[in-house]
Parts: sequence; C-alpha cells; structure tokens
Amino acid sequence: MNHIAVVGAGSWGTALACLLSNKGLDISLWVYEKELAEEMEKIRINKIYLPDVRIPKNIKISHQVSEVVKKAQYILNAVPAQYTRSVFKESLPFVSNEAIIISAAKGIERGTLMTISSVLKGLSGHKVAVLSGPSFAKEVIKNLPTAVTLATEDKSTGLILQEVFNTNNFRVYTHDDILGVEIGGALKNVIAIASGISDGLGLGLNARASLITRGLAEMTRLGVAMGANERTFSGLSGLGDLVLTCTGHLSRNYTLGTKLGQGMKLRDILDQTMSVVEGVATAESAFELSKKYTIEMPIVEQVYKIIYEGKDPALAVSDLMRRSLKSEFY
Repeated sequence: MNHIAVVGAGSWGTALACLLSNKGLDISLWVYEKELAEEMEKIRINKIYLPDVRIPKNIKISHQVSEVVKKAQYILNAVPAQYTRSVFKESLPFVSNEAIIISAAKGIERGTLMTISSVLKGLSGHKVAVLSGPSFAKEVIKNLPTAVTLATEDKSTGLILQEVFNTNNFRVYTHDDILGVEIGGALKNVIAIASGISDGLGLGLNARASLITRGLAEMTRLGVAMGANERTFSGLSGLGDLVLTCTGHLSRNYTLGTKLGQGMKLRDILDQTMSVVEGVATAESAFELSKKYTIEMPIVEQVYKIIYEGKDPALAVSDLMRRSLKSEFY
C-alpha cells in the first residue's frame, strides 16, 4: 500500500496528496500544466490552486502521467469529471493490472451521461472506488475534522482503502452504493449553484433552506430511478455534501451562483475562475438525465435554463414558486 499515484493537481488533488504523504506513504502527483509542475517541484508550492500550503518533499511531482502511474498500487483520480476520460486513456497503458482506481471527481460526463466510475471501469476494467463527502480542500489541508464516504465494489477492498485514507482528522466511512454516492456528489453542485443564485438575489435563509431540502428530493428521485439506494442520499455524500456546498463560501459552485444572482454573465464569471466549476457541465447532464428517466427536477431545470438559455434568475425563481401545488412526498 506504499505507492499511490494522484492524478490531478488542483486544490483537491494537491490536498489529498499531502494528506497521504503525511502518513508516510509513497506519493506521486501528476500536474497537467508543465510550467506549474516544474515550479511546484522547485518551490514546493501550488501557487495556482493551493498557494498557502507547503508540499512535502516526499511527494514526487511530474508532468508525465506515465511516470506518475507506473508501479502504483492505488491511483487516485482528481481530474475534473469532463477530462477524466482523455487523461486516463493516455495513462492506462502504463498502469499495473492489479492497480485499484479511486475516483474523487464529482460530475457526470457530458454526452454519455455516465458517472465517472463508469467511465473509468469501461476504459480499464480495473476495480474502481469512489471517495466523496463534505470536504473542502482548504480545510482538509489544515487538518480540520472531516468525514467522508468511500464506496467500493466489495467489502474487502473497502476495508483496505479505508485504512489507506483514514487519518486522525480525516475520518473515512465505507459504503457499497457507488452509483448513489456519485449521483449525490455530482448533483449537489447543481443545487449549490441554485443556492448561490438565491443568496445573490437576496432571497433570504428560508429560500436557501427550501432549496437544499427540495434539491435533496430531486437528487434522491433521480438516484433511485437510476438504481441507487435511497438511504445513500441521507448520508455524507448526499445531504452532508449538499449542505456544505450550498452554504460554504469556499464552494466554487455556490460562488458562481451568487455572481449569477447578482447579475454577472456566466462567461465573465468563468473567465475569472481558475478552477473548474463542475456544476456548470453537470447541470446539462442532470437535465438530460431527468428527461431520460422522466423525473421531475424543477430546480435542476431552472439552473439549466439560466446557464444554457440565459434565463433571468428572478424569473426562474418566480416559475419555481408558481408551479402547480403538490404533496411534499409523492
């Protein structure tokens, strides 16, 4: 269990690499940007994504993905969801047949509407696990108490990986519902955009609480239709991550939503944002999934229309509130 490759050096990938290296594990970190990789190797700081953190010297940093993944027993995917397929197509020829892939990406692939574990499984045939839950990188790196969920295909793999990732301040729970964990992790970003829009419009705490609750209902409804376990959405990768992302100002999705609610244009917001805002692409995929499974997802629908059709956020709120009356649980 000593050699772990972390593929992706955004804030989350960098934080997880540091977390694991502090356990004395052998860590290699792949950095997409060649110049950033060279700078990180020299000064041991990720100036773009995690500038306040010193990267331990025992982390090997490289721009060559083949160098990072070869001989690794565990490969941690921290690449944004929409880029996972292309990165792993390049890296898999160099991966050991026995390696286990753990995905920490949160999203649904555009076009195919596949979860990221399904993408990885289809490409490689390797065992694939999913790490998810309420976990801002900047708090994890400060060793603030965090609890996450780790979903695996079989119990024995889950117990091994639980030991790999768990620390005194990063508590890891095992799970067996990979699909449910991924649906929660992906869709919470879309609801977080809605929450940010609500706050940007100044709609108050009642509105935010309602969005979180009804957003959870939409996530659960879709997840169950796709074959996930309903209970999963009441856990860390569902409700836990949803609450964090819809209320925490460290959330890129919430922040983007706030700026949309304040009247900024999407393109201007994205141009000012260094990291990928996963909820933008996921809003499209989630909207398409709602049509595919004939599931009512009114919040997701309105976020989709704001992002992709330029709908006025205030009108979207009005349309949500004026929908036909229903029973809460139906």
